[in-house]
Amino acid sequence: MKVRVGFGLGTAGLGDMAAFGDVVDALEEGGWDSLWLSERITGPAPDPLVALAVAAGRTRRLKLGTSVLVLPGRNPVVLAKELASLDRLSGGRLLPAAGLGARDAGEHAAFAVDPSERGGRFDEALPLMRRLWTGETVTHEGRFYAVPGLRIGPRPVQDPLEVWLGGIAPAELRRVGRLGDGWLPSFITPEAAVDGRAAVEAAAAEAGRTIDPEHWGALVICPDPDGPLPDRLTAVAALRAPGTDAAHMFPRGPEATRRLLEDFVAVGFSKFVVVAAYEPADWATEIARWGDVLLPLQKSR
Repeated sequence: MKVRVGFGLGTAGLGDMAAFGDVVDALEEGGWDSLWLSERITGPAPDPLVALAVAAGRTRRLKLGTSVLVLPGRNPVVLAKELASLDRLSGGRLLPAAGLGARDAGEHAAFAVDPSERGGRFDEALPLMRRLWTGETVTHEGRFYAVPGLRIGPRPVQDPLEVWLGGIAPAELRRVGRLGDGWLPSFITPEAAVDGRAAVEAAAAEAGRTIDPEHWGALVICPDPDGPLPDRLTAVAALRAPGTDAAHMFPRGPEATRRLLEDFVAVGFSKFVVVAAYEPADWATEIARWGDVLLPLQKSR
């Protein structure tokens, strides 16, 4: 099992956008596997595709992930072109993870999608995008999208360009099994991840599919190790894992985070995104400090 550790900026992004280049450079030079950017139209984080294009131009090795990119509300033909272009221009380093978007009225309004249609739009858009990535002429007449015999280029370097899905609700787990190439949940404990994986694998088997054993991961939110655990995270932990210490979901500091990642590895999860949910005084120093503790996990397996 190949353990890989990436670094994410979450939906809050950076307080100082000028520091983005420093973050990218520190991850590239430090040996991190990947950079992950989240999407929140109504939040301060930059658009993930624009920011990842900037990161691609500054790096040669660092992989580029979306955590997660919202499909409902986008034109799937245009998005397929954008993702294929980014994968091609980065030399095959794109790691797209996609989802339905936040359960937030402002986000729904921004994407101009009826909340009741999010699932249906996603289920139609992702297979359509995969057809477009083959380089063949595609004709499609669906409930939400119509494609009158179009062919896009360039094709992605990766063939196939694998798309991971997030989510932990029962319907989301079934969707991962039906459509996903991997699972990247957040706000989850290793114990709950085991149950979620079983649900995904059952849905995949029902759809005549299998998920690669290397394609199980987790996004881990890491609050400021020197401050109190934010009330909102305490509430999330109480909701998602009643009776469990919140630190088991939201570790404080590199050492505690490493222990949590090792717990995930012990139950078969190997791809991780560590999200710093705070603003350090110096990003390069902080990334190096975390890397000293976490990145040996990559080298030992």
